[in-house]
Amino acid sequence: MTTASNDTMTFYRDNAESYAARDRKPPADRLGAFIARLAPGAAVLDLGCGGGHDSLHLIEVGLDVTPCDGSAELAHAAEQRIGRKVEVVTFQEIEWDQRFDGIWAEASLLHVPRTELPDVLVRVLRALRPGGLIQASFKAGEREGHDRFGRYFNYPSAAWLQTCFEWAGWSDITIEEADGGGYDNEPTRWLHVSATRAD
Repeated sequence: MTTASNDTMTFYRDNAESYAARDRKPPADRLGAFIARLAPGAAVLDLGCGGGHDSLHLIEVGLDVTPCDGSAELAHAAEQRIGRKVEVVTFQEIEWDQRFDGIWAEASLLHVPRTELPDVLVRVLRALRPGGLIQASFKAGEREGHDRFGRYFNYPSAAWLQTCFEWAGWSDITIEEADGGGYDNEPTRWLHVSATRAD
């Protein structure tokens, strides 16, 4: 694990309880659009599920959800919210093969070091069945860095992110930009990526 990853994992280890307990509402519009593209009961991976807020919503609409997080402490907190096992796996350890119809990666892959993101995107692609889709979000920028809590972010531009997804073999890549916020309460430019695994 890189130093950048260690810094981020330390934050989530030390702040898991308060991070998971915050009053966070799932992103209704994007989550709804993601769900609408899936068949009833589809298998979904909530990749980097954090406190489990989005997992709970996905479960409540009848999807077959596998929540996972790289932080054992956050996974435990999410288990308390959703009442089921949360797998502890880092992005670099993903080894699922054609198991899921959809992958929800809300504000999670933005912590993958830039040098490791292309390989992680290949791993994530392999976890999808042909025709499966991913919805992922990143904080926009021009160079990697850390926030005031010490968490690492890859801060990509839309063009750089598009290149990463293309290199990893993704199809139907669309990137939408929007202003918003985050845990740090700072104004944030977000990149919302939708892509599929070709049949």
